[in-house]
Amino acid sequence: MTSQAHDDAGLTGSVVVVALVSAISGLLYGYDTGIISGALLQIGDDFDIGSGWEQVIAASILVGAVIGALTCSHLAERRGRRGTLLLVGIVFVVGATAAALAPSPILLSLSRLVLGFAVGGATQTAPVYVAELAPTAYRGRLVLFFQIAIGVGIVIATIVGASEAVAWRLAIGIAAVPAALMFLLMLRLPESPRWLLRGGDPEGARAALQRVRHPDADLDGEFGEIRRNVEAEREAGTRGWSGLRAGWVRPALVVGCGLAIFTQLSGIEMIVYYTPTILTDNGFSDSTALRVSVALGLTYLIAQLIGLAVIDRVGRRRLTLTTLPCAAVALFVLGSFFVTGHDGKSAIPWIIATLIAFMAFTAGGIQLMGWLTGSEIYPLATRAAGAAAQSASLWGTNVLITLTLLTIMETIGTGQTFWMYGLFNVAAFVFLYRTMPEMTGHSLEEIETRLEEGEFTPAGFAR
Repeated sequence: MTSQAHDDAGLTGSVVVVALVSAISGLLYGYDTGIISGALLQIGDDFDIGSGWEQVIAASILVGAVIGALTCSHLAERRGRRGTLLLVGIVFVVGATAAALAPSPILLSLSRLVLGFAVGGATQTAPVYVAELAPTAYRGRLVLFFQIAIGVGIVIATIVGASEAVAWRLAIGIAAVPAALMFLLMLRLPESPRWLLRGGDPEGARAALQRVRHPDADLDGEFGEIRRNVEAEREAGTRGWSGLRAGWVRPALVVGCGLAIFTQLSGIEMIVYYTPTILTDNGFSDSTALRVSVALGLTYLIAQLIGLAVIDRVGRRRLTLTTLPCAAVALFVLGSFFVTGHDGKSAIPWIIATLIAFMAFTAGGIQLMGWLTGSEIYPLATRAAGAAAQSASLWGTNVLITLTLLTIMETIGTGQTFWMYGLFNVAAFVFLYRTMPEMTGHSLEEIETRLEEGEFTPAGFAR
């Protein structure tokens, strides 16, 4: 059955609110992780700490994100996607408030650990929730609102940091406001119809689906397809975490977790978290470094908006494979400035231009895919567990990068570190070229059917 079979006449207000909730959770992710970049300059002076503590403070939110992703996968299965996101909204408020009031680096790190739980829970649950409520024709764009909102959050965080007029406690604590709004909006939304049907509530599932579909949509056809999919999974016995070990599910897990790891090894977090630190350590003034961060944040957002506009026409696979080599070249060029000693004042415009070029190619390419694929490539009965495994892979890689990056730069040099991440982009291209099929235009049920038939390959989807 083609993805157009259930295409509807338009988006309903409820689906728009669903996308808005997802966007707020993405904004909180981008802001809460991005704000530490500029705040570390103030926090280091306030608490009189060195790079070791700075790495711990930056990484604590990521450790919490791993815990949150794994924990919320179980909650999403047992309590539903909606209930889990309500909990995430509360934890966002508590974590942001506690971090803003922290009197020591230890308590700040612990508070950001709590905040990270919410970030991880949101990244695991929100894209899945949107994907399961969105019409097939709009799924890619609606799920990617989450990713776009991350860019908005990063831009806001870099602007706040670059202003140097906002105290770091206020900058961190203000995130409690959108978190509270997210909680209030979630109170208006239905549970995922797919989750309700799996739980044995067909009437509730149909009512939930009806709430998020246009009156002219083929409700009977879509509901029937979802029902058949759920029944087939029950017969197959492929459920939850144990289901991820099934041989026919493994190709999706390999692609999902591999893609998640490479989104971080691309170098994006190195740039987002540590650009001010890297630049100031190499002779840039604080104000110049912070202004560069704003430019990079804006580039991230603009590139993602462009990607959002073209992804359902160009295709997930093609867009990713086109942009990865360009990002790799940008990192190799960037590293050359530092290795050859051409990193003085005369080279500043070229260094900034290369940083912006890298950000454009990686943000408009592979970064769009990390959360999108986790919401659509796994079978329904293993979707929450698969998304959690993918989120944990992403956040675990992020933790390792954040805890070691400054140390690696001190050991092998700034330019050589850029080269290393350039090689990671080359490896990502090879991996995805061999394993990632083109899923654009295929419904969730179609993707699952290809998995069952052993055709979850680039060649299998091309037929």
